[in-house]
Amino acid sequence: MTGQPAGGVAVKAFPVARSEARLLVPALMFIALVVAAVGSLGAPLVTSVATSFHVSLGSAQWTLTVALLSGAVATPILGRLGAGPHRRVTILATLAVVVAGSALTVLPLPFAWLLAGRAAQGIGLGLTALMMGVARDHLPEERSAAVIALISVVSIIGAGVGYPLAALLAELGGLRAAYGLGLVVTAAALLTAWRSVPEAPEGRSGHVDVAGAVVLAAALLLVLFLAGERNLWSRHLAVAAGIAVLAVVLLCVWAVIELRSTTPLVDVRAVRHPAVAGANLAMFVGGIGMYLLLTLITRYAQTPDGSGYGFGLTTFVAGLVLIPFSVLGFVAGKLTPRVRTRIADPLLLAGSAVVVGGGFALFAAARSNLAELFAAMGVLGFGVGGFSAAMPGVILAVTPKSETSSAMSFNYVVRSVGYSLGSAIGGLILAVGTGPGHLFPDDSAYTTAALVGIGAMAITTLTSLALARRRSSETNP
Repeated sequence: MTGQPAGGVAVKAFPVARSEARLLVPALMFIALVVAAVGSLGAPLVTSVATSFHVSLGSAQWTLTVALLSGAVATPILGRLGAGPHRRVTILATLAVVVAGSALTVLPLPFAWLLAGRAAQGIGLGLTALMMGVARDHLPEERSAAVIALISVVSIIGAGVGYPLAALLAELGGLRAAYGLGLVVTAAALLTAWRSVPEAPEGRSGHVDVAGAVVLAAALLLVLFLAGERNLWSRHLAVAAGIAVLAVVLLCVWAVIELRSTTPLVDVRAVRHPAVAGANLAMFVGGIGMYLLLTLITRYAQTPDGSGYGFGLTTFVAGLVLIPFSVLGFVAGKLTPRVRTRIADPLLLAGSAVVVGGGFALFAAARSNLAELFAAMGVLGFGVGGFSAAMPGVILAVTPKSETSSAMSFNYVVRSVGYSLGSAIGGLILAVGTGPGHLFPDDSAYTTAALVGIGAMAITTLTSLALARRRSSETNP
């Protein structure tokens, strides 16, 4: 498959894209779903890992954290490689690494090898933006917009698909069976990519800013480490503050490097565009709120009812609570491309943020039975689905086609950091709300966390409305 450089439509690509669209689109969706689901496999298996490998829960938690870390670090690098002429090779090589990592999680090896395998699996999280780049290059414009929106949604609901499946396999066949699911689906994704993903259009640069990549990786490692190590803030505040300052300094150094580079990892000048900057701010704050509610509901559902609240659900049954999240998130993703013909993307962001805020309000006011938790999770899924589907439209409206992977990769880094902070903030609020000698937080701590989430979604809504107002003023001077 061939095509023109970034300016126009790939003339030779269109006939091929039309004849293979029925294969290409499901392939892109499947790959995005697999890398998202495999990246989240650590969540329901933390307790099983601690028991099987005889490590602490804190150490076992790193099977999830290390995947998020490697994903955040790899995403901008893969985004830049994906913007160049070797995108197909990059996708195949990355999936090969993910398959190798999946094999490490299945083999009877020590705990350190499990962590290495999870880190390799996490690298696959950076492929979502590359799937968007393929769709934008090789599908007609109207079709590509809808597909990109769905890819964005699928990357979110993948966790809702992988969580209950992994938990069920862990209960039926043990830890290795659950991780075996990751090996099977990643191998299928590699085969799918090999058969379906086309070459990138010619005339693009594939240079990677190595210095910028190293500095950004170091900064992200520090930020996500701080988000994951909640006890550091309570026990070693000075150390935590010092690491935070160092992370900010590294991010500033990275920005300077990118501005001076002829082949930047991320086009910082483009990121500074008001539409892109506003979208990333909305993604950051909204990500904090979205992941905060997701973790609150799943943790509440698994709290033993002897604590005065909660339902004492098993890991698998608690995973079923995520089904409304996934189903309604997908429904919102399917509806959004139709709605955006009448409503601007920034307004869709604002409306979706209001829906997520409604999920927080529902959880804060009513959580005495499982039906209410299912309802709150469904509202969250619908809001997250709409938000995720609308976000690419805001960014790509002012982004050259050749920079699709890079621009969306940066947005996904922002999302990863927001999610990590959302998880950390939720854990911190619940920790503060846990009385001396108590194992579980007071019920009121969940209400406090929900109110914080409502505040985060209010900021997201206002940011999105500001974006909508700016776009309106630009189109109607």
